[in-house]
Amino acid sequence: MDLVLRTIVVFILILIVTRAVGRRELSSMEPFDLILLVVIGDLVQQGVTQSDYSLTGAATVIFTMAVLVVVTAWLSFRFARLRPLLEGEPTLLVADGQLLTKNLRRERMTIEEVRSEARQQSIGSLRDVKWAVLETNGKISFITERP
Repeated sequence: MDLVLRTIVVFILILIVTRAVGRRELSSMEPFDLILLVVIGDLVQQGVTQSDYSLTGAATVIFTMAVLVVVTAWLSFRFARLRPLLEGEPTLLVADGQLLTKNLRRERMTIEEVRSEARQQSIGSLRDVKWAVLETNGKISFITERP
């Protein structure tokens, strides 16, 4: 039972940390970020299992984590009010060709990051963008004006 409780606490902690870090940072990981995630994974494993190296302990932790993932997905699906907390909400970054600097600051994004994403989607100027939305998965969706 101790392993289950530890897993639940760590799961909630991971959920809070990933929400705090922000979508954009998680979608564009550098090699250092990947290494950091592996190290964090090892630290989490040590914190959850402590000195329990048994197959039963590992199976219990994996099963508990899987159940928590399914439960949070179901809660997000079933209760719309929980969805922004569990998944986040899309953020408008550009409206009618104008950058919304307040939203950029809130998402800790630079103007150059938005311009770079636009260029990667073959958009020459942000003036051509009707809407740019930072989606919950960290990607930016652009809707351009049609001539």
